[in-house]
Amino acid sequence: MMTPACHGQSPEAVFLNTAGGLTGGDRFTFSASVEDGALFLTTQTAERAYACADARAAEVKITLRAGPGATLYWLPQETILFNESALDRRTLIDCAPGATVVALEMLVFGRAAMGETLERFSLRDRRDIMRAGAPAWVDALALDEGLIGHPAGLGSARAIATLAYMGDEAQAVCHRLASEPDVCVSAWEGKCILRAASHDLWPLKKAMARAIKTMTGGTLPRVWAV
Repeated sequence: MMTPACHGQSPEAVFLNTAGGLTGGDRFTFSASVEDGALFLTTQTAERAYACADARAAEVKITLRAGPGATLYWLPQETILFNESALDRRTLIDCAPGATVVALEMLVFGRAAMGETLERFSLRDRRDIMRAGAPAWVDALALDEGLIGHPAGLGSARAIATLAYMGDEAQAVCHRLASEPDVCVSAWEGKCILRAASHDLWPLKKAMARAIKTMTGGTLPRVWAV
């Protein structure tokens, strides 16, 4: 149980990451809810998935809820995958009628500045946003080393991001984001989805910071260093 700190007009809660990173057999859970008003949720630093000593993947489960008329911003910092890592993550967000949700995920496939390459890894990353008990958006990602550097996979990208907006202003948000460089954005049925890829984290994170400010009216999590 944590008490969010005030950040601008809305409270902000910062989850603590695992200090030593995630490895095989680890199980980690986040959960939070906002029943009215707005709440920013983030992590204090990047999450890291390290090499697994056995065949078991590290497991992360994230369960969030936005009550009727509430606004939930799930804006964690990036997840960095290291060589021989295995990560299985599931994010479930329950969005009540009239609620607004903004959810971000950034993935880094080895740190380019350190010359790291992923010769072997496994990622299973699924995000489900429910609206009034029914699936509104399901995004399931399965990656391994065969898609890194492959023209039919990630190509030269070393970092990717997905930013989802669910709410009544989806079309207007999409229109404002359409002028952002180096991103793909679309909107339909109360959803606005933005995707981006980059050769390195830093330009990607700056692009996500601009997009988040567009969605939130200029507010970023205070712990973000952008």
